[in-house]
Amino acid sequence: MKPGLTFLSKWNEFRVLASTLTALKILNYGQLLAGFFISKWTKKPHQWAKPFSVSIEPTTSCNLRCPECPSGLRSFTRPTGMLENGLFTRLLDQLAPELTYLTFYFQGEPYLNPNFLQMVAEAAKRNIYTSTSTNAHYLKDETARQTVESGLHRIIISVDGTQQDTYESYRIGGQLDKVIEGTKNLVKWKRELNSLTPHIIFQFLVVGPNEHQIPEIYQLARELGVDEVKLKTAQIYDFENGSELIPKQEKYSRYKKSESGKFEIKNPLLNQCWQMWNSCVITWDGKIVPCCFDKDASHALGNAGKMESFEKIWFGDAYGAFRGSLLRSRKEIDICRNCTEGMEVWA
Repeated sequence: MKPGLTFLSKWNEFRVLASTLTALKILNYGQLLAGFFISKWTKKPHQWAKPFSVSIEPTTSCNLRCPECPSGLRSFTRPTGMLENGLFTRLLDQLAPELTYLTFYFQGEPYLNPNFLQMVAEAAKRNIYTSTSTNAHYLKDETARQTVESGLHRIIISVDGTQQDTYESYRIGGQLDKVIEGTKNLVKWKRELNSLTPHIIFQFLVVGPNEHQIPEIYQLARELGVDEVKLKTAQIYDFENGSELIPKQEKYSRYKKSESGKFEIKNPLLNQCWQMWNSCVITWDGKIVPCCFDKDASHALGNAGKMESFEKIWFGDAYGAFRGSLLRSRKEIDICRNCTEGMEVWA
């Protein structure tokens, strides 16, 4: 078991997730698995069920300037905006019966959307497991209380350093003391409200400047009462010639140096991807994109914001053609070329 992860906290998270399951959701998942494996064996796309998991984007806005993030760099080729309640409710109406897991995150800082926790509460009431990822700069005492009361099941807090100088070397413009304060507020309100949720995770993006602090992030998490620590490898856009962000310890890196001296992705690029069958991403304005690597929504397969049916998009010709192209040659799809399935690291 990883340091900082107690059996009780993980068991509680499993119990909460299991409580959201229904016979329909389990059947839907089985149909997804069957479609995926038959597609992989036949090299032809077959999709027979709705997604198990969906990520929806509350906003593209962010208060930080992280160097490998389009939100931080302000480098999007798509518009910035906020997810509206009307669009969210329409999507939820179409997805809720089969949907098991809903992540309120793609790009941006979710808490900047003033209706974020209201949307979480609506999803949680429909028996959907809800999750989000945040830089925790907006978790003041009252907001922390509202977060626990909303029914949010899991919250991932980005903590990429145990000292301010290290933390802000990647989370540019961020303040570690605000992250720690927000975490304390969440832990306090979970206890005061006697709530099992949200399951609080410290996510540590391992990069060159902070890799020496890995033991310290586990210690900090224990001191604060955080439920779990996850180490995440960093995606580097221009990785071939190296970067100061690539860790020296290869097990914490997505990349390795080849015989030519150039860096390359460690994992093989197989002509298959489970994500294309079991999940999708929806942007704040309703575009349906295949996965979280399509930051600019350049492969949008439909637009629910224009009143298109999600089901029509999910089972439509464009989605089928994209799944088929992936089965033939994944390396020819630009968003796949800097992808790795192993983003989390076991310390």
